[in-house]
Amino acid sequence: MTPALSLNEAAVTFGSRTLWSDVSFALDRGEFLAVLGPNGAGKSTFLKVLLGLQQLSSGSAEVLGKPVRRGSNQVGYIPQHHNLEAETPLRARDLVALGLEGHKYGIPWTSRISKARIEDLLTQVGAQEYADRPVGLLSGGEQQRLRAAQALAGNPALLLCDEPLHSLDLNHQRAITELIRSQAVDRGSAVVFVTHEINPVIEHVDRVLYFARGDHRIGSVSEVMRSEVLSELYQSPVEVIEHKGRLVVMGEHAEGEHHND
Repeated sequence: MTPALSLNEAAVTFGSRTLWSDVSFALDRGEFLAVLGPNGAGKSTFLKVLLGLQQLSSGSAEVLGKPVRRGSNQVGYIPQHHNLEAETPLRARDLVALGLEGHKYGIPWTSRISKARIEDLLTQVGAQEYADRPVGLLSGGEQQRLRAAQALAGNPALLLCDEPLHSLDLNHQRAITELIRSQAVDRGSAVVFVTHEINPVIEHVDRVLYFARGDHRIGSVSEVMRSEVLSELYQSPVEVIEHKGRLVVMGEHAEGEHHND
């Protein structure tokens, strides 16, 4: 089966600075990849490459066996949180509907099946009670739940998530995480989940891609989230501690780095 995502010796450089290089791996449909790293390590740039918004300096990237292209309906995207303007002329359910037919001009005219899909997603993200309210008047957390529903509406083969749990309380973090996990397990999407805190998603993660200091490591959580591996990556002492089922990364350059992107 063709991988959902594959990279071969991919690199991004800016002038004399190498953000990351020699990134080669394939991600199958149904796999959940967590992308970690400190500020400026290239996590968001990695997503931009997969969205077709940033060209590689060398190497290649493919989605479903074809070169990455901008605006692919095979790729869903949950962006970092930013508040929508109060005057945005959309209801909450309209925003979700754009995930189904957003390539068309204006507010899409949805079929009965599409409407049922939208209602189901609104329910799963806990947004039914404000489904008919203007999106610009909703809280940041409410808007972020809608973005998750919008990204999932078209059942993408590859789902890209850029800090999707930001602005959400613990209960809604769990709900969104379960929804994304379900997209991978039940619907067979590959998930690329950028986060500075692995603990909310650790039970769902198949592999970790960790960027730091122009280098990277990829493997299972147990293979990558180890003191010796991260110390080598950071080129300085780093300690990974497991405490009550949570991972804590400590070091001169990495302390709390899962909490500050």
